[in-house]
Amino acid sequence: MDDVERAVTALERGGVIVYPTETLYGLGVDATAEAALARLGSLKGRDRHKPVSVLVASRAMLDEIADAVTGVAERLIEEFWPGALTLAFPAKPHVSRALTGGGGTVAARISSEPIARAIVERLRRPLTATSANPGGAPAASDVAAARAYFGARVDAYVDGGRTLQGPGTTVIDCSTDVPRLVREGAISLAAIEAVAGLRLRRE
Repeated sequence: MDDVERAVTALERGGVIVYPTETLYGLGVDATAEAALARLGSLKGRDRHKPVSVLVASRAMLDEIADAVTGVAERLIEEFWPGALTLAFPAKPHVSRALTGGGGTVAARISSEPIARAIVERLRRPLTATSANPGGAPAASDVAAARAYFGARVDAYVDGGRTLQGPGTTVIDCSTDVPRLVREGAISLAAIEAVAGLRLRRE
């Protein structure tokens, strides 16, 4: 059994995994499993009103959780996915409050990291993509750092080497016609606005 298969088996059993993304290491659970989401919240020590982003494997998987995708969002998806751009969409009614934080939107991306993509593809369900660290602690850029945080409380660690240690993903709220910058990260605001063809709203 390879590392990806081991991780997917853990996820299917309601477990928690640590895995590499193109920016930092992520803390993953099956985003459709409420008990697993509760475990994730406990590990992170996270405010339940703070949303949790997910990875999807395809546009079809995105459509299972996003209620609408604007024309601007379509352009951003075409240009920057797979990649380090997280987009927030109006959430379908069945999407867990643990993901939306009660705010009515769900944030997602397709990862450009091969291991992360393989896990989501084999799981066939969205995978949480919150950074692998307790709330307030520095994000883990390798498995050793994540293991120091979580130890045996995580069911599977997938080692993809050290990540780039750069900023996290850029996050854009695309739930309205004029998108809003939530966080500038690995992809610059200038690059986003050039593709969007408009000036984004700021926080």
